[in-house]
Amino acid sequence: MTEPTADHATVRRHADRGSYDREVIDAILDEAPFCHVAFVHDGRPVVIPTIHVRVGDSVILHGSPASRMLRTLEQGPEVSIAVTLLDGLVLARSVFNHSMNYRSVVLFGRAGVIEDPGRKLEAMRVFTEKILPGRWDDARRPSRNEFKGTLMLSVPIHAVSAKVRAGPPVDDEEDRDLDVWAGVIPIEMVRGEPVPDPSLRAGIEIPDYLAE
Repeated sequence: MTEPTADHATVRRHADRGSYDREVIDAILDEAPFCHVAFVHDGRPVVIPTIHVRVGDSVILHGSPASRMLRTLEQGPEVSIAVTLLDGLVLARSVFNHSMNYRSVVLFGRAGVIEDPGRKLEAMRVFTEKILPGRWDDARRPSRNEFKGTLMLSVPIHAVSAKVRAGPPVDDEEDRDLDVWAGVIPIEMVRGEPVPDPSLRAGIEIPDYLAE
């Protein structure tokens, strides 16, 4: 296990579940469909759910330049980003020992504006491909006004940690003989059948990358 890069990123509660391995951290960031961004605005704490992507050693956030969150973060204050993947419900023999299996990441840092047009366009591509791989080459690319009207912020993956719980319940020894079912109920997020837009022009078939 690698060491945390900052004291405030150290996992303290159930430290044995903590990980500072970038492969573990990157995999969780990449799989998580969205994140929660925490910051202070006008002296008050705010938490906003939003889509994110990882590009190399940074987490990218995007949106309108009028966004309260982005306008605040581009000024460079401390920000915290968290993602969580729920993998299962853990049912113990005692109420106290019930839990959940999960994979999570918490990241601390300061955001910087992506000014370079090439980096910005690549971030847009990664956002689109995260929604559905293959979509970038199919849908219309951003217009000049859309490109200009999108603010991209980059938060370095430096002060960061992952926390993972997996496996069966951890019951007290004296509870193991109770006549109570115990185990794990796995939970997965799955895509449903595509529902076409009511205004979709006749003759447009579901693309192969979506059918697959």
